[in-house]
Amino acid sequence: MSGEAEGGAMRRMARSVAGVIAARENAIRGVAIDDGAVIAADATWDEGTARAPLTGDALDHRRRAQWRLGLLSAVFVLAFTVLGGRVALLASEDPREPDVNAAQLSSSAPVVSRATIVDREGRVLAANLPAWSLYAHPKEMDDPAGAARSLAEIFPDIDADATARRFADGRSFMWIKRSITPEQRQAVHDLGRPGLYFGRREARIYPAGPVAAHVLGGVSDHRMGADFAETVGVGGVERWFDERLRDPEQAGAPLRLSLDLTVQAAFRQVLEAGMERFEAKGVAGIVMDVRSGEVAAMVSLPDFDPNDRPRPPTSGEPEDSPLFNRSAQGRYELGSTFKVFTAALAMESGVAGPDTLVNTQAPLRIGGRRIGEAHPMPPLMTLTDTIARSSNVGSARIAMAAGAERQQSLLKALGFFEPTGIELAEADGIAPLRPQRWTELSTATIAFGHGLSATQTHLAAGIAAVANGGYRVRPTLLARDGAPQLGEQVISAETSLALRRIMRTVVSDGTGRKAEAPGYEVGGKTGTAEKPKPTGGYYKKKVIATFSGIFPASNPRYVVVVSLDEPIDRSGPILRRTAGWTAAPVAGEAIRRIAPLLGLRPDGAGRPWGQPQIGAQLAANGR
Repeated sequence: MSGEAEGGAMRRMARSVAGVIAARENAIRGVAIDDGAVIAADATWDEGTARAPLTGDALDHRRRAQWRLGLLSAVFVLAFTVLGGRVALLASEDPREPDVNAAQLSSSAPVVSRATIVDREGRVLAANLPAWSLYAHPKEMDDPAGAARSLAEIFPDIDADATARRFADGRSFMWIKRSITPEQRQAVHDLGRPGLYFGRREARIYPAGPVAAHVLGGVSDHRMGADFAETVGVGGVERWFDERLRDPEQAGAPLRLSLDLTVQAAFRQVLEAGMERFEAKGVAGIVMDVRSGEVAAMVSLPDFDPNDRPRPPTSGEPEDSPLFNRSAQGRYELGSTFKVFTAALAMESGVAGPDTLVNTQAPLRIGGRRIGEAHPMPPLMTLTDTIARSSNVGSARIAMAAGAERQQSLLKALGFFEPTGIELAEADGIAPLRPQRWTELSTATIAFGHGLSATQTHLAAGIAAVANGGYRVRPTLLARDGAPQLGEQVISAETSLALRRIMRTVVSDGTGRKAEAPGYEVGGKTGTAEKPKPTGGYYKKKVIATFSGIFPASNPRYVVVVSLDEPIDRSGPILRRTAGWTAAPVAGEAIRRIAPLLGLRPDGAGRPWGQPQIGAQLAANGR
């Protein structure tokens, strides 16, 4: 109804009321209007002159009847006036759903906001957005079966028959969907069926989908009513920082992570392609600042979309679930990547220097166990070549010469005896698995990465200490803007420099040649470890292949670790599974892709070697 038509109707109603009131007042005064002539009440004639005028009780009775008639007419006109005004008001309003009885849902109905999560550049990783829920009051429905069929057409996962039975079982309230899209809401609204209602709420949205799934984790509804939803973190940083994210006083302050979304997306893309190329069961990777411990990227595949987080598995191996974080949660024997720490042990204990000759004559027998090589080795090599060509026997002899006590002390200082402390619910309490008795055989095998299982995050932190001048760092997912966060010095600056040169040789002339990224001076170490059987022993054709690298090696900024679970390289005449053929090329491609995104230029081999910039600053300050 337009405003002009509504005004005309109101004026006509007002004139009618005025007329009735005037007639009532004339009746009270005993005056009748007849063709403009005024006649006294006591001279009233009924119809013409044949009847006598009304007098006495008859006249009083007529006057009372006229009064009642006028009053009744006025009441009806007033009622219609009010009703008409209400109809006009409703016609001018936007339609809205009636509120559900709060007693049916919850004792309180707040809209509970959750703080936004952003990457280091402020790009949104997780946020709350307005959304709608859909529920029903079945007792208000005129055709429950028809409503169920209509809903099944809009929501393919709804079973029309089962929903119709629930509508008809006598319940007064029923959830249909806890969260629906605007398009779905409009489609339900267009049905026009009674008994279907929408509720306002906030939904947690992850704009990047699965790109940072294992870091973010996800949320789940804790309390929910028709017009509110309170979510709690169930994984990743959402769970670790749950209390902070739910704090109303901090709702307007985003949680800023160390991740760089562009680096994360590119890294994930490279690892996904590598997983497909080498037919791997899974793949994981981490990129970390060697000075601050900030994680710029963390990927675990297979992954999931936190917008539709799957349920935890109830059977099978945990690592077979897409929820499993292979980078921060999975503990694996990391193979020959540990030889870097063995070289550090040799130099720190005075057993050997980079050019010291090492006995690599195979096999080596310890307590009835035979230690051999993956491929033929010269019987004598320098420490640098022992690491570059990845000799198990040479590494074992170095560790045995240094002793178990020194080996344990170094690995403990590097963080391999405790959880990393990274801010992920899945990593909480995850410490490396160490031998209960650290025997001579343990010392020998741990020297080349067997007998101790650690996470990829532990390995990245250890390599960072090797690269940054010898200072321990603790991995973090919180942005620190690259500010140094160095702990105690665990190896000398001189050892750090020598190790970086050795790691560069591994890539330029050793087993890691396929990790080369021209212009970025990559250093690193390959590692291939046979997977242990649940019943004991090791699989011969199932391995974890890992490459741990630094770039640029002359003045390291970042460490990158890539691991493939059961890879196979079919590019040659024989099947190859070792890290040099699988993990190394994936890592090299990743560095070529992400280094420019991290602000590094391909300067080639012209950089001066020496103490890393941050190490030099600390040394100048007396540390």
